[in-house]
Amino acid sequence: MKAANLAGLLLGAITGACGSVAPTVEPPKMAAIERAPGFVDARGMTLYVYDRDAPNQSNCDGLCAVFWPPLTASASSRPPAGWSLAARNDGSKQWAYQGRPLYTWTGDRKPGEGTGDGVDGVWQIARP
Repeated sequence: MKAANLAGLLLGAITGACGSVAPTVEPPKMAAIERAPGFVDARGMTLYVYDRDAPNQSNCDGLCAVFWPPLTASASSRPPAGWSLAARNDGSKQWAYQGRPLYTWTGDRKPGEGTGDGVDGVWQIARP
């Protein structure tokens, strides 16, 4: 990745991470991502899973969470079957599908993009 692209991505990620993130009450929705069904957030942005997470426990904190913002959930969220609320190290909750915490990727610029799929060999699009 070119230095200018990396700098722009980092600046955008930090700027976005500094804004307030409102918890999502509803679970994610299905959409076509890269010609296959996958999960998206309320804005239509692709959701991802991280291979280094434990069941219902996020291991993406600090700089990881700047680039891969967690799909946060309110404490009052009521997950339907197949969904759960994963614990984060800061005490907050995030949505999980079949025990796998869900994240967005700051590299995706528009709904339905899946540019985070395969990053570092540990990130994949969340699919049913």
